[in-house]
Amino acid sequence: MNPFTFNTSASIRFGAGLLAQLGEIVKEEIGSRVLLVTDPGMMATGIVDQALASLEGAGVSVTLYKDVAADPPESIVTACADAAIESRAQGVVGLGGGSSLDVAKLAALLATQNQSLADAYGVGNAKAPRLPLILVPTTAGTGSEVTPISIVTTGASEKMGVVSPVLLPDIALLDPELTLGLPPHITAATGIDAMVHAIEAYASASANNNPISRNLATEALRLMGASLETAVKNGRDLPARSDMLLGSMLAGQAFANSPVAAVHALAYPIGGHFHVPHGLSNALVLPYVLRFNAEVAPTPYAEIAPFAFPQLAKIENEKERAEAFCEEMAALSKRCGLQQSLREMDIPREFLPKLAKDAMNQTRLLVNNPRELTESDVLNIYEAAW
Repeated sequence: MNPFTFNTSASIRFGAGLLAQLGEIVKEEIGSRVLLVTDPGMMATGIVDQALASLEGAGVSVTLYKDVAADPPESIVTACADAAIESRAQGVVGLGGGSSLDVAKLAALLATQNQSLADAYGVGNAKAPRLPLILVPTTAGTGSEVTPISIVTTGASEKMGVVSPVLLPDIALLDPELTLGLPPHITAATGIDAMVHAIEAYASASANNNPISRNLATEALRLMGASLETAVKNGRDLPARSDMLLGSMLAGQAFANSPVAAVHALAYPIGGHFHVPHGLSNALVLPYVLRFNAEVAPTPYAEIAPFAFPQLAKIENEKERAEAFCEEMAALSKRCGLQQSLREMDIPREFLPKLAKDAMNQTRLLVNNPRELTESDVLNIYEAAW
């Protein structure tokens, strides 16, 4: 067995209704002054009010930063960190989807004024200390509550990452009741995103691909493969929502240590240029990247196929089972109501070469793909997805 490293959040707390305990947890783990990071969409749900009531009921003074945007730019990250500094926050709580959690991570890092955001970009460049950090996801998708990664939009469309175990929170607090109100389309897109995390982690060519990540990935696919359609069609189904939230977290733990690859590399330029939500960007290119990879590397896809889709276990031929897995993932996306082509997102065909060129800049991700891609290969995939 090759040497590997596995890191995850120090404490994971899971349970329906757990948000009500946020105040006591913060009082015990952080102190009496906290920065709460969220976004305008969350403000409209009532969930932030529940969090504030719990915090204030425990005697915690709260500074609210509510301006997180999707694909957050550097300006939002620095403004949030400034809010933590000015309020003399003793810690940070991130509440919301992946963008809010990512901004909370960086605010906790930058609020110590130990380094700049520019110095933190890249792998292993973020340095301790950071403020104590609690992350509370409200979507079953990114797994950000257990990943050492924060993605920032730099300039007009480029994305850069801060990747370091320093960003792993002290507590990941998962309350499936917070996901009950998610609309079907967001449920579907974030759910496919989480499944992509598990798929790419299992198949990753990273030297740190390891038995822990692979086992987490298969359990994530088992949970989500059985529950995603139910969660999309009946958003109040708490067992399905619970399975999706737990599956998303397990997939996050998997890819945090066995990194994702070409699906994400091709999705990022779509989101950067056309502001397509990240989960949907992944879903749009997923079947075509899987088919490309499975032509020469079918084994990992054949191995995980029965976990997501138990009926595929009866297919004995490895290549045929891998191909069937690719088709089932495409069919699942369609059944969940997601758009199926780049043209449906008003992406001009003549823009595809620019997408391909930008995707090739995602070297941090492409190196993990089980099959090497040239720019011509990437363009062909975009053409197929168009």
